[in-house]
Amino acid sequence: MPLQIYKRGTVYWAKGWVEYNGRPIAGPYRRSTKASTEAGARDWINRETELQIRRHVVGDEPSKTFSDAIMLYNASSKAAKQLIPIVEEIGDMPLGAISGALLKGLGPKLKPKASTDTWWREIVTPASAVINNSHELEGTPLIRVKPYDKFERIAQDKRRGKLSRVERKPADKEWIEAFCRAADPYNAALVRFMFETAARIDQAVSIEPDDLRRAENKVRVKAQKGHPERWITVSPQMMDELLALPPKRPKNRKTGKLMKPRVFGYGSSTGYNTRWKTICKRAGIPYLSAHPAGRHGFFTELVVRQGVDPVTAAKAGRWSDPNLPMRIYAHAETDEADVRARFRTNHVQPDTVQTPKGKKSQKE
Repeated sequence: MPLQIYKRGTVYWAKGWVEYNGRPIAGPYRRSTKASTEAGARDWINRETELQIRRHVVGDEPSKTFSDAIMLYNASSKAAKQLIPIVEEIGDMPLGAISGALLKGLGPKLKPKASTDTWWREIVTPASAVINNSHELEGTPLIRVKPYDKFERIAQDKRRGKLSRVERKPADKEWIEAFCRAADPYNAALVRFMFETAARIDQAVSIEPDDLRRAENKVRVKAQKGHPERWITVSPQMMDELLALPPKRPKNRKTGKLMKPRVFGYGSSTGYNTRWKTICKRAGIPYLSAHPAGRHGFFTELVVRQGVDPVTAAKAGRWSDPNLPMRIYAHAETDEADVRARFRTNHVQPDTVQTPKGKKSQKE
C-alpha cells in the first residue's frame, strides 16, 4: 500500500510504503508528518518519497558533517564567535555521530575554567541550534541534550575553585538614591529609568530623542529577548528627567564614526561599566551592574518590598510568565537569624475571657 495520510488528534500521520515502479522500496511507515493540515502532510509524503527513491536509485548520500550544517545556519555575530572553536573540534564529524554526551564533553576541553552554565550557554546551545536547524532543513538527525545536573555543576565548581550561581543582591531605593547623589545627570537618569521600568541595558542605551512622547509620558523600547518593540509608560518625573538631558552622539568603537544622537549618550550596552564603578566607589556603595540595579531590582522592589502581586509586576516588567521572575528575582529579605529566633520566642498567651456562664459557675 503506498503512503497514505490519516489524522490523529490535530496532526496528520502517514502509513504504508514508499513505492517505485509499483514495488515497495521503503517502509512500512506509521509516522507523524508533524503537519496540522492535509496539504502539509502531502508535502511531507512527497519529500519523503523523493528522498527514498533517490536513495534507492543512487544510493546513500555522504553523511552531512557539522561543518556542512554550519553552512546552513544563519548565525549572529555572537553565535559565530562561539561556534568557531566548536567547528575546529567536531567540524568533520557526521551529524549522526554527534550525541548529547559528546557536546557536553566539549565543555572541559574548550573552557576548563568555566562553569557548567557557561558550557551550556556557549557550547551546547549554539551547537544544538546548528544541528537542529539542519534537521529542519535537510532531515538530518535531531539532537536533544540533557542539561548538566547539580552534581556536575558542584563538581566543576570544586575543580575550578569558584562557585557558580552566586545569589546577586538587587538594588533598593536607598542604593538608587545614593548612586544618583554621586552620579552625573545622565547616569542618574539611566539607573532610575531601568529601576522604574525594568528595561534592559541595551534597550535603555538605544533610546533616541524620537523615542520619547512627552504628552503621553511614553518611551519606546526596542525589541529584545523575543519580545516586540513597544511603548512603555513612565512617571511624569521620569519623563521630565529624560527630556532635560541634551542628546549625545556616541562614537562607534569599531568604525570610529559618530552614531545617531542618544538620550543617555552611550553607544553600547557595556560602555557604562567603568563609569558606574567610579560612581559606586564615590558613593560608598557596592557596585551593581545594570541588571541587578534595574530589571532585578524592579521586580524585587515591587513584589518583595511593596507587596505587589507577581502577575501585575510581571506584566509591568514585560515578562510573559510571572513564574520566571518569581523563581529568579523574588529574593527573601528576612534575616536568617531572625527566622531561627522565632522558634525561641514564647507565644503571647491570649487573654482568657470568662463567659457569663463561667462566672455563674464560679459564684456557685
